[in-house]
Parts: sequence; structure tokens; C-alpha cells
Amino acid sequence: MQLRHVRTLLAPQDGAARVTCMAWSASSARFAVCTVDRVVLLYDEQGERRDKFSTKPADAKYGRKSYVVKGMAFSPDSTKIAVGQTDNIVYVYRIGEEWGDKKVICNKFIQTSAVTCLLWPAENIIVFGLAEGKVRLANTKNNKSSTIYGTDSYVVSLTSNISGKGILSGHADGTIIRFFFDDEGSGESQGKLVTHPCPPYALAWASNSIVAAGCDKKIVAYGKEGNVIQTFDYSRDSSEKEFTTAATSPGGQAVVIGSYDRLRVLNWSPRRSAWEEAKPKEIAHLYTITALAWKRDGSRICVGTLCGGVEQFDCCLRRSIYKNKFEMTYVGPSQVIVKNLSTGTRVVLKSHYGYEIDEVKILGKERYLVAHTSDTLLLGDISSNKLSEVAWQGSGGNEKFFFDNENVCMIFNAGELTLVEYGSNDILGSVRTEFMNPHLVSVRINERRQRGVEANKRLAYLIDIKTIATVDLVGGYNAGTISHDSKIEWLELNETGHKLLFRDKKMRLQLYDIERSTKTTILNYCSYVQWVPGSDVVVAQNRNSLCIWYNIDAPERVTMFPLKGDIVDLERNDGKTEVIVTEGVNTVSYTLDEGLIEFGTAIDDGDYHRATAFLETLEMSTETEAMWKTLSRLALEARQLHIAERCFAALGNMAKARFLHETNAIADKAAQEHGGDGTDHYLVRARLAMLEKNYKLAEMIFLEQNATEEAMDMYQELHMWDECIVVAEAKGHPMLDKLRKGYYQWLLDTQQEEKAGEVQEGQGDYLAAISLYLRAGLPAKAARLAMSRNELLTNGDVISRISTALIRGELYEQAGDLFEKVGNPRKALECYCKGSAYLKAVELARLAFPVEVVKLEEAWGDHLVQQKQLDAAINHYIEARCSVKAIEAALGARQWKKAIYILDLQDKQTAAKYYLKIAQHYAALQEYQVAEELYIKGDQTKEAIDMYTQAGLWEQAHKVAIRCMSQEDVSVLYITQAQEMEKQGKYKEAERLYITVDEPDLAITMYKKCKMYDEMVCLVAKYHKDLLSDTHLHLGKELETEGRLQEAEYHYLEAKDWKATVNMYRMNDMWDEAYRVAKAHGGANSYKHVAYMWAKSLGGEAAVKLLSKFGLLEMAIDHAADSGVFEFAFELARLSMKQKMREIHLKYAMFLEDEGKFEEAEAEFIKAGKPKEAVLMFVHNQNWDAAQRVAEAHDPDSVADVLVGQARFAFEQREFQKAEAFLLRAQRPELAIKYYKEAGMWSEALRICKEYVPSRLEALQEECSREAAKKGSRGTEGLLEQAREWEQAGEYARAVDCYLKVQDPSNSVLMEKCLLKAAELAIKFLGQSQSMEVTRTVAPQLVAMKKYSAAAELYLNLDLIREAIDAFIEGEEWNKAKRVAKELDPRSEEYVDQRYKEYLKNQGKVDSLVGIDVMAALDMYAEQEQWEKCLEIAAKQNYKVLHKYVALYATHLIREGSWDKALSLYVHHGAPANPQNFNIYKRLFVEMVNASGMNCAEAYSSWADLRDVLFNLSENLVKSSEANTPAHEEFETMLLISHYYATRSAAQGVKQLDTVAAKLSISLLRHTEFIPADKAFYEAGTAAKAVNWENMAFIFLNRFLDLSDAIEEGNLDSLDHSDFQRTDIPFEVPLPAQQHVPTSHSPTCQDVLKFLSQWCGGLPSTSFSFQ
Repeated sequence: MQLRHVRTLLAPQDGAARVTCMAWSASSARFAVCTVDRVVLLYDEQGERRDKFSTKPADAKYGRKSYVVKGMAFSPDSTKIAVGQTDNIVYVYRIGEEWGDKKVICNKFIQTSAVTCLLWPAENIIVFGLAEGKVRLANTKNNKSSTIYGTDSYVVSLTSNISGKGILSGHADGTIIRFFFDDEGSGESQGKLVTHPCPPYALAWASNSIVAAGCDKKIVAYGKEGNVIQTFDYSRDSSEKEFTTAATSPGGQAVVIGSYDRLRVLNWSPRRSAWEEAKPKEIAHLYTITALAWKRDGSRICVGTLCGGVEQFDCCLRRSIYKNKFEMTYVGPSQVIVKNLSTGTRVVLKSHYGYEIDEVKILGKERYLVAHTSDTLLLGDISSNKLSEVAWQGSGGNEKFFFDNENVCMIFNAGELTLVEYGSNDILGSVRTEFMNPHLVSVRINERRQRGVEANKRLAYLIDIKTIATVDLVGGYNAGTISHDSKIEWLELNETGHKLLFRDKKMRLQLYDIERSTKTTILNYCSYVQWVPGSDVVVAQNRNSLCIWYNIDAPERVTMFPLKGDIVDLERNDGKTEVIVTEGVNTVSYTLDEGLIEFGTAIDDGDYHRATAFLETLEMSTETEAMWKTLSRLALEARQLHIAERCFAALGNMAKARFLHETNAIADKAAQEHGGDGTDHYLVRARLAMLEKNYKLAEMIFLEQNATEEAMDMYQELHMWDECIVVAEAKGHPMLDKLRKGYYQWLLDTQQEEKAGEVQEGQGDYLAAISLYLRAGLPAKAARLAMSRNELLTNGDVISRISTALIRGELYEQAGDLFEKVGNPRKALECYCKGSAYLKAVELARLAFPVEVVKLEEAWGDHLVQQKQLDAAINHYIEARCSVKAIEAALGARQWKKAIYILDLQDKQTAAKYYLKIAQHYAALQEYQVAEELYIKGDQTKEAIDMYTQAGLWEQAHKVAIRCMSQEDVSVLYITQAQEMEKQGKYKEAERLYITVDEPDLAITMYKKCKMYDEMVCLVAKYHKDLLSDTHLHLGKELETEGRLQEAEYHYLEAKDWKATVNMYRMNDMWDEAYRVAKAHGGANSYKHVAYMWAKSLGGEAAVKLLSKFGLLEMAIDHAADSGVFEFAFELARLSMKQKMREIHLKYAMFLEDEGKFEEAEAEFIKAGKPKEAVLMFVHNQNWDAAQRVAEAHDPDSVADVLVGQARFAFEQREFQKAEAFLLRAQRPELAIKYYKEAGMWSEALRICKEYVPSRLEALQEECSREAAKKGSRGTEGLLEQAREWEQAGEYARAVDCYLKVQDPSNSVLMEKCLLKAAELAIKFLGQSQSMEVTRTVAPQLVAMKKYSAAAELYLNLDLIREAIDAFIEGEEWNKAKRVAKELDPRSEEYVDQRYKEYLKNQGKVDSLVGIDVMAALDMYAEQEQWEKCLEIAAKQNYKVLHKYVALYATHLIREGSWDKALSLYVHHGAPANPQNFNIYKRLFVEMVNASGMNCAEAYSSWADLRDVLFNLSENLVKSSEANTPAHEEFETMLLISHYYATRSAAQGVKQLDTVAAKLSISLLRHTEFIPADKAFYEAGTAAKAVNWENMAFIFLNRFLDLSDAIEEGNLDSLDHSDFQRTDIPFEVPLPAQQHVPTSHSPTCQDVLKFLSQWCGGLPSTSFSFQ
């Protein structure tokens, strides 16, 4: 951030006049300055002084100079100023909202010591520091002050955090103390924070740290818990003075510290998390800065000085102009001021989290702000100044913002809709949807306040294209989901969010009541719909009708008016609602009934009295009736009973009106007795419950008041005796028995035998109950009772009476149940069958009559068919094995799949006729594949083809036809069908049929016959592209013949024959059209030609006017003249352009000349003023006399031209002397030279040139030379001749050039001679530089011709030694190159040798290279793997060289796996003690000990070779510097091991030495750190076993198996070493990477296991130890 001086608010004085304090108001509209004379000056935002007032002392008797103002702050509402004074008081002045308002002291707080500093961080809370060290709080609401905390040190500074929820105080002892009113969840500590090295007069609390400074000239930044994070030390800067004051920017991202003549600026870097110092602002003669005040929007900072001056500075990071309408001022990384340049209004956009704001955009008709930070999104409404900051992860700027709603911003990003309410820092809601159209999202945010509802925020959006979801954004839950059967294209909630209108693709308008979850179609066609603002009235358009729903709760009540146009808008202003309709070019408005709209508004507002008063003014109609009903319901819900009574009276419902009247009387009486409105009285509440038919609630209310009698009376009055008796039973009423008897008697009197029977049944008198049931004609109920009581089942009379009644009443199923219960299955079965109770009949038959089950199943199926329950009948027919009936039932039930399943089980003859019907069904469903299969199964292939044909699926139809019919039949069928469709006018279908059978020509003929030329052309373009142009031409001619010129034009142009079009229009005298076509489609001059023809047809003045109109007059004249129509040209020129006459005469003359009419042409040339042209004409025709005559008469200057013409003619006749004479007479010798040159007579040309034009002689000679060079071999001879001439003439440079120009690739000898001659002449006669240049030109050409010696000699002649050497090298003449280098340039000898070596290497001539560079030759042998030759030559060198290549060869052999050959190398050549070879020796040892098949007598020679090599190595090591090193010891051990192996192999060859071999194998176990452990133990075990040392063999082989397991597991941790205690066999050995002895199922392992198992059976009793 940089500071830029803006203006001086208060000029400084000559002496000390300290500005004691300053403050900006929270609104940034006011700025206050307190001067040394204790007067507060008030400035406006622009820096103009608008007001002032004087402060007052605590006690007037001490005078006005008894105190100093130390602190001053505005209230958060900017209408008050708090002033802290050193006379122990804090005053609060009310300054008002307008400039000039009276200043009044509204609070004062007397203290015990001087006030030193002051803040006003929050409403009603003033914080100030005292000289005695206390920090106190003053509450302006209760006018009391209290101590927040106390110290013993003077308070020197006070500051708050950005939010004003915390304060810091700095004290004279350096202590800085922190206190929070609310830590905002930060968890930071309170109390003493840190002790600064000096009093922190400059103290600032930024967003990320605390900055303190004082008299020690150091600025220290402290962390949130007091740790030092940065220090800026200026103590060594002599120009710096103490720091006196500091201020933090409102965003907390910058700090300004004031000192003497200087302002230092610290900017917080979010990326570095550190303070960065900007360039300080230094102002000479500013003196000490005593006060700083930062404007709340961050754009300005004011500086008060010791001399009383107040300076204002602009502080911003950058400033930009947005679309020339808004100014963006970045006052900090996280704060931007947006100013409207036209209105001057400003909005401060700030990140509350301190994040850096990226680019700010102004969208939505330039009303809304959008800005991103790294983690948040900032939004704002400029007009209402509502700003929001919500958490938002960056999405690459792919968000789409919609600002259609004034209260909320809709953001679409990656399939997610996010809602942000302006002024709220939380995301209102977020849902997943793919539909970004604002017409498919509706949001309502507290748009109409409702009674009892604090916040109402609703959202409706599309889940998918046919499903709407509604969300309550306050509760965050889904309020409902609406599924629809068609695509939804518009939706909108009403203002309360309780109702939703939506329109689908079929233009149907739907209403959805969200609270009741009901959907209603209110219009079948809707082109416009809108809610009337501020109400629940709906306006829509249904074709030519305006539809209005004044009461949307009754959607069937709609008011309609006829319309002639379309609704375009709906306006509601000044108590008037109008529908704007466009009728053609006019706009008409229809005014709605505002009263009806007001009713809805009154209902929503809960003002039912106003709604009633309004309805009473209306006549009764369907709309009014619906409104009365709505009001009655709402009045009852709100317990406004008088209004409800009035509503029911208006509706004519006198019963409810009378009931409510009585209820109101009770309520009024209760209100008089107990107060209130009486609706809480229990009788009123019970009656309201009765009105709603909620009798249980009414009963509960009565019983709560112990009003049992009233409850019983209510039920008796309603004849609800059961409930009455229940109440009496519950309360133990004494009249209970009487009630019951009375109830029973009443039932009998009223002939309610059924109810009476239930009463008797309840009392246990079952016989009486049955009698009553039978009397009531309810035998089924009697049967149920009888079957439930066993004692009644044995009573035959009762059963007989009941069964007779059941059969008489045709209740066969119940009769069957009764017979089955009493054990009469036959009668039960008969009754079941009569009653069609086949389920029970079948179940009974399965138990009692199994034979009849099949018959019953069929009967059951027949019954179900009669009942139209065909799908249920299918399975029964299947059970009864009636397949045909099952199929017919399945078809009747439309169970097509089941029918197919059954048919597939039938024979083909039976199934055929049914397949057709099913196939027709699937064809109707457009499941053509299934239908096709069924048609084919039913042998109805033609039907399948017809189906596909009717569906327009020609390809499928064709496939079926081909599969089932011959190609000829298919073609005949399709062509016949196509012709039929052609007769019906179904040309497209006919075309597809023709195309399907590859007969496009028939389709083309059809379209031609019907004169459907467009379709015809399409087919020709597709199938006869080569005939397309001809077709267009043919159609054009036909249409032209018929007089359809426009259509003919189209086809001519499509055929690219615009000329035919123009000609057609010309023939019909339609020149306008001809001109249009020519201009649009012809070439650049075509339309001009047409205009010319048009004009020619008109002639005279008309032609001139026409051509002038098109601007083609001059062009037409030229064209006429060029075309030979000279009469027309002369006519046009005479009438309009006389200046063109001469030009036309000239053209006419030229025309006559071409025609051979020379005399007439002569006259025209002279008229055209061109006599010279006439002369040339006669010259051209060799009429020399006429030419001479005209020239002498009309153009004397042309006489020479005549002579030239005669000369040319003479030259052509090869009369050279005569021609030369003519030209010399005409004084044209240059032409004589030219003609001689053309004739190849160079000598004559040179003669004339030498005599008459000597100045051109040299150029002519050059030209002669060039011409000679161009003529092949003859030209070469010419060059040679010329060169010799130049040489004889002493023109050596020219001779050299001639020799160099000789180019004859076919004659290399001549070329060589010429080059050498050129070089010779150059060296002899030309200067050094020229000879050098010629040599450098000639020599490379000689090298290219492989004349290396000649080239080298040329170089040597000019001392170009290196070039000569290179020439010899190029020719591979190495001896000459070496001799030249040795004799003339010894320094180049090395160069020649190096090139020779490279040559030998490249040629692979190693043998020759040996004599020159042995090491290079050896390296080449090694690369070529010629190792024997390499070693042979190396051996002739020294020992070191030999062993270098021995090592390389050995390494090569080891890599190839031939370690035995590598070993033999060292056997043959010895093993030197070179450390570089140690790895080779070790690798040879490792390869041998790991090799298989080495445990035998035949391996002796290999082991002996290894032993000898290692022995030789050990002897050499003793003599070398490696003696007694670890490597030496390691090789000595390897020597011992190889000796053991060699000795063992030797012993294995002698039977008597088996024990020695076994002992050696066992001895090798000591060295398992060098040899594979598993192999060593295996060999020791097998050797011991071979000599019958079974104990040892067991231990070693057992150890071998343990090692094998360990190798598989990858570690040796599980090994048991107890058997080898007190032996020198090592325990810790390397784990082999792989097993060296085969295990698992190998024979080796099997032998070992067999041995171990046998041996375990005969273990000795004593343990065995091995040492």
C-alpha cells in the first residue's frame, strides 16, 4: 500500500499547536479533529469543514484551559461523540444526524484520575484508560462506569481489534494487556500479553499480529500469544525519531506508524505470513505526528501534527475503472471500495476472514458485486448495500450467477445450485440439479410476512426433467416432491411459498398445494402465467382467454375474459393491477378487481375483519362463495367465532351459524365473568371440537372439568350410546344399568336388531344374539358367532336354522364354512361351488375328494373368466390342463408374455392363430422385434413385413422379406406396395420402398410425374450425382416452357448455368431480373454486359439514362467500340460523352485496318488525331509510298519510322547493306547493331558499334562473351577462344574469368586444363588476394574431380600448408601428407597422425593401427571381442597392460556364465595383487562354491586350478602393499577352503580315503560364512551317512532341512543352535538367496527325510555332541 497526499484539512501554525486526537465516524461520512484550543472541528467525507463545537471543562471554575482532550471517538451510529479529558471526565455529545444540529451533552462519566485514551468499540460501550493505570468501561445506556481491569502503570495507548470485540492497552512500564468482550471462538488468552522494552505509545492490533513501537525507534510485531515474530530496528538511523502513534487499517492488513516528519507503512503479506515494509512517506517540516485516524472504508488516513496541521492521504494498493461506470479502489488485499461514478454512491467490499480479494465484477444489470478470494466468495447488492461472504472453494471461474431474485443470488457450479442471501454470511442452501434455467428454479425469501411465522424461505427446483422438489430453507428439509408425467418447462412459488405453479411441455398449467400435497390441473393450455405481486392471485392466458384466480384455494373458481392478443406483462402500482396485452401493433391494459386481490392479501395478513367487511360489499357468486368458505375456515382456526358465524350465515349454513351463535353467547358470558375473549372456556372449546366432529376431544375437555353429565348428554344427544356408556363405566355413573337397558330398548324400538344382537353378545347371551341376528337378516353374523362357540355347534336346531337362512340368502360360502365346521364335507363342497368359493372348495377337495380337484380348477377358471378376472384364471386352467382356455384367458387378460410361454409349449397348429393376435399387440406397442418373431412363428411373414412398412422401418421390413422371400418376390412386393402408396399420395413412404429394393429411378420418375422437383433433385443428387447438373438444366427448361420462371431460375443456377437464366429473362423482356441474376451469379463484368444489352435494346436517350443510372455509360461506350458496334458507340458518345469520339474513331480505324480497308482506316486515324498510326499501318503492310505520303503530310516525325520499317523488311529479305543504309539515314545505328545481333552477325554488329556507337563497345563485347558461353560445346570453344584472346591482350583477369566459366562435365580433361590454366595465370599475373581467391575456388573443384595432387600443389604454391595436407588426406595419400607436414609444418605431424588413426579405426584396419597406437588397437580388439588377438598383442607389451585386458576378458566371461574359462585365464597368466581385480577373484570363488556338480572326484582339476590361482594371489599379496589387510586375510581363507575342496575331490577318487573326504566336508562347515550353508550341511550330512556316521549325518541333514525352511521364510530367526554349542561352526551365517540343494518333492529331499525318519526310530539313549 502507498500513501498519496490528497489535501490539507487544517493548515499548520508557526508554533506548537498539537492536534490532540482525531476520529472518523463508522459511516465514514464524518471526521472530527480536536485542536489544542479544545475545539472539535467536524468535516464531511470530501474534507470540507461543516461544523464545530467547543468542549467543556468538568468544573467551570477552573477555566477552559484547565484540561486537555486526550481521546475522542464516534458512536457506532455516528450520531454521538465521546470526549475524554485530563480533568477526570468523559463527556458524550449528541451531534445529531444533520449538519448544524444542536450539540447536547447526553452522558458524562466522572473519574478519579485523568483520562489518557479512549475507544467506542460497540453500541453503548465506551472504553478508556486512566493515568492511574485503570482501564474502565462506560455504559451510555445506564450512565454508569466500571473498571475492566487495573494496573499500577499509566495507560499510554488503547486500541481494539477489527471486530471491536477485544481491546489492548499499553502502559508506561511497557506492559501490553489484552481483554476480550467476546473472543469469537479464537481461544486466545486474556491478561498480560507481553512487556515491551519501552512505553508502547504506538500500538496497533492488526488481523494477524500486534504491532508496538515507542521511543526506542524499534517496531516490534508480536504474535497472538505475545511471541516476537518480526522486528524493524531503526535505532541506528540518525534521521529517525521516536514513534508516537499508530493506526490499523479497517481490514487489519496494514499498519501506519507516525514519527518525526515520517510515516512508516507495514503491509501484511498473506503468502509470506509476514509484514513487509513499504516505502516510508517522508514530508519535510511536518514535525512530530501526534494523531492518526483511518477512515472506516479504508480509503483515507488523516494525520495530525504537533503544529496543528491535519493532512489527508489516499491509501490504496491500486485503483481501476470498470466499464467507465465504476471505480474500484483496493485499499487493502482484503478490502475494495466500489464507487458508482454517475451517482457517487459507494460500497465497501471486505473479506471478514482477511483473504485477498481477486478481481471484482459487477453483474446483473450493474447492480450486483461478485468477487473471489482463495477460500470465499463475496457477493453484494449495490442498491441495498447488503454484502455476503461465504465459504467457497475455487472452481476455475466456471460458476454461473443468476440475479433474477432481489433477495438471493443463485449460483450454478458443476451440477450444484447454491443460494446465498444478500446480507448473510452463510450459504442459505445447496441442492444438486442439472437445470440451470432460472425459470426452472423459484426462491421466496420472506417476501410476505405471515402471522406467527418469523422466517419463511422456500425453494422449488427440478430434480430431473419431470420431478420438482420443494425445500424449506429455514429448517433445511425437503418439503415435498412432485412427480409429473411430462417435461416441466416453467415453475414458480407464490410469495408465501405454500403453493407452486408449474407448466409442462404440453402447455398444461398445474397447481400444487405444498401443505396438503395435492396437485391440480387448472388449465389444459397456458401460454402465459404469473402470480400477482403481493397476493396469491394468479393471472394466466388460455389461447384467447384471460384467466384470473382471485382465490387460488378454489382453483375451479376462475374468472375469464376474452382476449385478442397475447399477455406480455403484469404491473401493480399505486393500488392498481393491470395486465398488459399486445393486440397487433397496439398495447391494451386490462385492470383486475383490486378488491378481490385485497381480500387475499387481508387473509394472508390475518386481518379477518377487513376481509369480512370487503366480502359484505360483494354480491354472492361462485368466487365470493369460495372466499366466504376460506374465511370461515381460517376464522375457526383463529377462534374468531363471530366472524365464523357471519361466514356460515352468508353461506346459508344455518345449522353451523346457529351452533356458533350459541357458542358465542357462552363465550361472551364467560368473558364477562372471567375476562378475556371467552374462547378459552371449556364449554366453548368443547363445542368447537364438536363442530369439527372431534367428539373425543370434546369428551376429554368435559372430563378434564369433571363435567361427566355434559359429556354423557353430548353423546346421548348425538345418539352415540356406546361412547356414552363407556364414559359412564369409566366414571362409575349410578345410572349405568338404566342406560344400558334404555339403550337396548331403544335399539329394539328403532329396529336395530343387529346392534341389539351385538349388545346381547357382549353380555354373553349367545342364543338371544343369534335370534336377533337372524331377525335382522344377518345369518352370516349368526354363523360367525355359532362357529366361535363349541357349545352352539352341537345344537342341531341352531345350526339348521342358521344354514337354512344362509342358503336362503345365497350366502353359500358361509354355509360351506358352517357345514365344514360341523363335519359335513359333501354339503360344504356343494355350498362352496354354488357360492363360487373355489379356493375353499379346492382345499376341501384335496382332503376329502381328490378326484374332483381338476374339475374344480377348470370350473374355478371359468368362474374367474365370467368375473373378468382373466389373469387369475390362467393358472387354474393350467392346473386343469386346459391349455386352449389358458391361452385365451392370457390373451384376454393381456398377459402377453405368459401367453407366449404357454404357446411355446403347444403344437404349431394350435398355436399359429394365437401368435398373430399377440404379434399385433406388440406391433401396436412398437416392440417390433418381438412382434416380428411372433409373426414368423405363426407363419405370417407378410404381416411382419406390413408391420415394418406401416411403421416406416423399411430396412427391417427388407431384412424380413429377404430372409423369407426370394429377391424377385421382394422387389415385386415392394414396388406394388410403393405404387399403392403413390396412388394414396404417400410419396415419402413410396420413395423409401423404392429405395429399399434399389429402384431409385422409379422414385425419381414418380416425383417427376408429380412435378415434385425438389424431392426428385434430392434423389438424383444421392443416386445419380453425375446427372444432377443435367437434371437441373432439364427441369429449368421445362419450367421455363411452362412460364414458371422463378423456379426455372433456381434450377438453372443450381446447374451453374446463370447465362441460361439471363437469356431466359432477356427473351421474356425481363431485363431487371436478368441484371439481378448476372450481378449475383455472373463474373465480375457479367452484369455490366447485361446492362449493355438492355441499353442497346432501348437505344437513344433511354439507353444513356439507363447506363448512367448504373454508372456504366463509359464502360458501355468502350464495350460497343470493342465489340464493333460503332454506330451504337458513336450514338452514345454523341449524346453524352463527346470527348470519347476521338477514341471511338481510333478503334474504328483499327477495326477497318483489321478488315483490310486501309484507305477508310487512314481517314479514321486522321479523324482520331493519330496519323502516326496510319503511317505504321502502311509500314506494317509494306506500302512504303503511302506511308511516306501520310508521314510527310500529317506527321513528319514518322518519316524515320518509315525508314526503319523499310530497313526491317530489307533485313528480313537478307538485304543487309540496303537495310543498313536505311537505318543510317534514319540515324538509328543501334537498331542496325540489334538486327545484326539477332542475325548472329556479331562481327558486323561490333563493326557498326565501333564506328557509330563506340561507347557501347565494351558492353557489346561482354554480351558477345555471355552469348558464346550459353551455346554448349560450341560455347565452350567460344569461351576458350575468348580467354586466349584476353590472355594475348594481357587482360589476365578477364582471361581467368573466362577459363573459370568453362563448364563441360562431359570433358573432365578440358575442365582440369582450364582450372589449372586459370590458377597458373592468377598466380603469375594477379595480385596475392586475387590469386588466393582463384586458388581457393579452383582447388576444391580439383579435389571434387579427385585430382588431389594437383590441388595440393596449388595450395603449396601459395603456402597453404594445412589445406595441402587436407587435400593429400582426402586422397588417402598419407605418405605425401606426412612428408609435407614433416618438411614444411612439423606442428601438423600430430594432426596427420591423429587423422591417420581415425582413418584406420573407421576402416577397421586394426593390424595397421597396432604399429601406430597399441592401446587404441587393443581397445578395438576388445570391442570386437577378438580376445585372443588382444591378449597376444597385450602380452608383447608390459605386465600391467596384459592384466588390464585379462581382467576385461575375465569379466566378459563371468557375465556370460563361463567362469571356468575365466579361471583358466588366471591359471595361465597368473593372479596379480591388483585391488581392481579383487572382485573378479571373489566372483570366481563364489561361482565355484555355488556351482552344482562340484562334489565329486571329476571336479578335482577345477578346484586345483582355483587353489593354484588363490595361492599365486596370496604370494603376490605378501609382496604387495595389500599384505596383512582384511582383503589378504579373506583371500587366505578362500585359499584354505579351495584347498579343502581340492583335497576332498582327490580323496573321493580313492575308496580307502572316504573317511578323509567326509572329514573334509565336515571341516568346511567352519566356513559357512563364505560357502552356502545349506549346501555345506547337505554335503557334510551325506558324506557322514556314506561312512556310517549316522549321528552326525542326522544332525547335519536335520540342520540342512532347517536351513531350507529358513531360506523359504526369508530369515534365520527360527534356527536352533543347541547342537553346535562349543563347536567352531558359526551360528550367524549369511542367508542364501536361494536353495542350492533341491528340496520339496525332489528325490534328494525324499532321501533325507527317509533317512531322518528311519534314524529317529533308533536314536541312542545318550545324547551326541559334536566338536
